[in-house]
Amino acid sequence: MPGGHTIARMATRSRARSVLGSFVFLLVAPGIVAGVVPWLLTGWEVRDALPGWSVLRVVGALLIAAGAAVLLEAFVRFAMQGLGTPAAVAPTEHLVVGGLYRYVRNPMYLAVAATIVGQALLLGQPVLLAYAAAFLAVVAAFVHWYEEPTLSRQFGSEYDDYRRSVPGWWPRRRA
Repeated sequence: MPGGHTIARMATRSRARSVLGSFVFLLVAPGIVAGVVPWLLTGWEVRDALPGWSVLRVVGALLIAAGAAVLLEAFVRFAMQGLGTPAAVAPTEHLVVGGLYRYVRNPMYLAVAATIVGQALLLGQPVLLAYAAAFLAVVAAFVHWYEEPTLSRQFGSEYDDYRRSVPGWWPRRRA
């Protein structure tokens, strides 16, 4: 049986692997979905503004900032509390239900969608609104058909209770 120092070293290594894995996944998945694809669709070209467009651009910038903050908080929480990553190939050891996950089950997907909508408003590129809608449709199907059944198998009644008490897509006001 390992001693206290050995257990502490193992936990530190596990947490370090989780942080590194989460960082890599953050660059790859949201980086492609909310970075590379919008760039491919728009070239980051800012369209000419319509009257009143400046307000929408400010809203867009705020959505991008909020989306990025939510993503970073969620990824850190997966690594530090869950001891894993959001990636299916390196899942968490513990169900993550703290922080924003007390209000909504899918804050990362909502953050990515908010970032894409923010880009649409900031750049004046309606094509990104259609892309955001398609993204949400795909992730909603993924959550329903893969993620929820997988989490239910992995965490059992703990996840089922969490799923019953926390909404999936529309955040509740109180934790």
